[in-house]
Amino acid sequence: MPSAKTQPARGMRDFLTEDVRKREYVIGVIKEVYERYGFEPLETPAVENIETLMGKYGEEGNQLIFKILKRGVHEGTGEADLALRYDLTVPLARVVAEYRDKLPKFFKRYQIQPVWRADRPARGRFREFYQCDVDVLGSRSMMVEAEICAAASEVLTKLGFNDFCVRLNHRKALTGILAVAGVPLESHDAALIALDKLDKIGPDGVRKEFAGRGINEVAGDRLLNFFSDLNSLEHAAEIVAEDELHEALNRAVLGRLVEFVSDNELGAAGVAELQSILDFTDAMGIANRIKIDPSIARGLSYYTGAIMEINVKDLAGSLGGGGRYDNLVGMFLGQDIPACGFSLGLERILVVMSERAMFPAEAGTASADVMVSIWDDEHISESLVLAQELRLAGLRVDLYPEPEKLGKQFKFASSRGVPFVAVIGDEEREKRQVSIKDMQNGQQHSLLRAEVVEFVKGLLTQRRKGAK
Repeated sequence: MPSAKTQPARGMRDFLTEDVRKREYVIGVIKEVYERYGFEPLETPAVENIETLMGKYGEEGNQLIFKILKRGVHEGTGEADLALRYDLTVPLARVVAEYRDKLPKFFKRYQIQPVWRADRPARGRFREFYQCDVDVLGSRSMMVEAEICAAASEVLTKLGFNDFCVRLNHRKALTGILAVAGVPLESHDAALIALDKLDKIGPDGVRKEFAGRGINEVAGDRLLNFFSDLNSLEHAAEIVAEDELHEALNRAVLGRLVEFVSDNELGAAGVAELQSILDFTDAMGIANRIKIDPSIARGLSYYTGAIMEINVKDLAGSLGGGGRYDNLVGMFLGQDIPACGFSLGLERILVVMSERAMFPAEAGTASADVMVSIWDDEHISESLVLAQELRLAGLRVDLYPEPEKLGKQFKFASSRGVPFVAVIGDEEREKRQVSIKDMQNGQQHSLLRAEVVEFVKGLLTQRRKGAK
């Protein structure tokens, strides 16, 4: 049993070698896709001034911010002046306000860093975790939403997911729905927080949330009846052929939305923008991934337009989410700058990929292509020279540190997944050769020293091709 003294803090984790390699593999795919879409990297500090974060995430978010107490002579006050980064979006808004004159008119950035939330730890939910964000600032065009949906979809496709959909809604459409249902404006945020839990706690649970938040029973029932009608549409659409399912369902849902909010100017504008996003995603070839879903609200209060979540079939929760937040930067800058972004949940993706055995063979592989063995104390220098030669030729090389029996050295290499072991024994030294032991099939090949690099690289290439 591990001692509590050696365990990380609750909700935090240590990452051993295989975990780190899998994480780096996923991050590598994310970076490669995002950069092909023109996004540029950004990093911000782990710690922000507390006033930067407070008030940006709504009632529930404020309670989950990790606050840092004042230090030194001020420690006894019990007051906090700093806080750990809660997400990557608010720090981005601060950066844009601070460096506005140095940034391009349309600023496209990706950011992959850890964030911290004082949440209750659970399966797949941690207090420290990575977010992988993309954001576009400076444009109000719905093409931005379509491009972000396309980039996030391509990331998941490249990682091996094929059963996901991008659920899409609009805060203006939601505002129209709430107004038509009879929810007063001052209760909209409370209603949305409750509505955001619909897929988790069901209609009865949301009804209780409404009551607890002071939402009129009649208005609450109108809202839930509206969403029950939408569920009926979804069931009816399931009889349509698979390749037409999303198109038929989205058309039906948009029609119902238009019908419900037609007399509400703001709601109608939101529905029109949803239609534009659908048109653009169709042009980008990903319309079959999009599902209009008026039930998603996303609890963060700074969203002003389209809101998005990615869900995988038969998997509770989402793999990421985001939306448009045209007013957030204005909180720092004094003038609004249009912005839209999306965050992939790296931890959730890693958990699902591990459970589904989705990682390719090269993810989590050994840190070395070949291990150079030590024959005896007298000839250690020869092994050192060979290891350096192989490294300079571009191979990843480990060096066994002690002249133990070859059997132990082979066993060590095998336990770490190193595919080849180089041996310079008395016989090899006499013939000016190197023996390469293939740890996969046990075969041993005697080669001239000048042939080793080409031989090992050739076999590595064959195996990587075979793994694909």
